[in-house]
Amino acid sequence: MSLADRSPRYASRLNAFRVGAQVRQGRNAVTTVDLIRRAASAGLDAADLNYPDHFEDDSPAELGEALRAQDMTLNGLAMRYYSLPEFKLGAFTHPDRSVRDAAIDLTRRGIDTVTEMGGSLMTLWLGQDGFDYSFQMDYARAWDDTIDAIRRVCDHAPNVEIAIEYKPNEPRAFALMPDLGTTLLAIREADRGNLGVTLDFAHVLYADEMPAWAATVAARHSRLLGVHLNDGYAKRDDGLAVASVHPVQTVELLATLVAMDYPGAIYFDTFPDHSGVDPVAEARLNIATMEKLLPIARGLARDPALGEAISRQDAPASLAIVQRALIGGGNG
Repeated sequence: MSLADRSPRYASRLNAFRVGAQVRQGRNAVTTVDLIRRAASAGLDAADLNYPDHFEDDSPAELGEALRAQDMTLNGLAMRYYSLPEFKLGAFTHPDRSVRDAAIDLTRRGIDTVTEMGGSLMTLWLGQDGFDYSFQMDYARAWDDTIDAIRRVCDHAPNVEIAIEYKPNEPRAFALMPDLGTTLLAIREADRGNLGVTLDFAHVLYADEMPAWAATVAARHSRLLGVHLNDGYAKRDDGLAVASVHPVQTVELLATLVAMDYPGAIYFDTFPDHSGVDPVAEARLNIATMEKLLPIARGLARDPALGEAISRQDAPASLAIVQRALIGGGNG
């Protein structure tokens, strides 16, 4: 399934659905199965599960059955190291080799879990692998340790795709993988065939990059394994609703994904829970927005006049075409 001719599978950040879930379930404890059911009620048909967080109360078999009961597919798993105190100083970059080995072993168990559930994608967000002060980190050693860890993780199951999701900072002041260029350097040095990139729209924005450019370069020098859609003001990871701030950039990214025949799911990495927004209503809005923007993106990707304007780098001509597609009317 690709964006070129049909709607993608839609997934979303499951933890957002904790808001209001206690009231709906009539009890204090909210399990991952509860989150899956609530996500399905919003119209989502795929899910990314966090490892190990989402497996504390439910087994892989139970979660697999919960997904099937809701006619949802497993998009993949995402490692979460930051919630574990032993990795606060780093997972793959921790100065203690035994801690680094523990992070690698945890990741291998996550890969085994996604395989057990019939999935084939593991996403690594290495947010805790970074530094906060000058003279805090041996940069060369941290880089070597990270490349070594990535290789060991990739080699554990060559049939499972490993996607690196970069982000400039947070929780550390500086991330070791802050932008696309650095991430591609790491992928090139690691030199593993099952390695690629996941792009998060808000991360890309505040890495001072253009989303469509990032998708193009990622696919050229590696593989684009995941797309997280959201929006923000390019200062931090706002996690706002899709196209709520940057509609033109969102459409350009979608047109680029259509042109490259991107086959993966679209994952809404948004934070309605941070500001009290109803997560079900926001998920439905994100799906509706995508269903409106995708036909526009397909038309733009196939528009010869737009292609000709872009070939001349004629911004007024290309933007007039885009504006007509988005809001109608205009001259041109």
